Amino acid sequence: MSENLNTEEVKAYDLVVSIGTDHHRFDRIVGWVDAYLELHPELTCLFQHGFTDAPKNAETVARMPRVELLEFYRRARVVLVQGGPGSILDAREVGVIPISVPRLAELDEVVDNHQVEFSKVMQSYGETFMVQDQEALFEMLDRAFANPDMVHGEVRLPQADTASENLARELAAMPPKTHVHDVKKFVRRASQIAMGIVGPKLRK
Repeated sequence: MSENLNTEEVKAYDLVVSIGTDHHRFDRIVGWVDAYLELHPELTCLFQHGFTDAPKNAETVARMPRVELLEFYRRARVVLVQGGPGSILDAREVGVIPISVPRLAELDEVVDNHQVEFSKVMQSYGETFMVQDQEALFEMLDRAFANPDMVHGEVRLPQADTASENLARELAAMPPKTHVHDVKKFVRRASQIAMGIVGPKLRK
């Protein structure tokens, strides 16, 4: 609807979506959200779309400062993000358990499938709800709006611990065909973004 969003006035939206600022397009999730909002015109939605074309049925912004985006997350009923480490961990930092859709390398949405593997690990610890198709997304959104408490939990603040090492062990235990191309590089990238947020859960 508008690229002139006034982010200085943070309001509460029913749904806040963020797909980051990667130069790869993520048209799938835009189409899915647009279709869901067509079915639910009563919902308000803010969509941060980066380099992907903006959806038609939401208020939109290409990018915004992280601190403002986190405040929109905090006030939203439901948060939907791409499945990257930064996106999921940012939401967890403000007590939101996000629904996540991982980008896929085979669709040229990202350079490798690290988002798929990261989302799987995070879902196994109750830190996200991963969905990979439109039907599953619609079902998950319906569940979340019917029971918003399920997508909100305790705040996970960054802290120094062995979370990245434990995540590496989780990924190394996966079947070979699901391995990230370079597990060490992936874990290093994830830990740099604030892997310590999930330390208490991964420290088992």
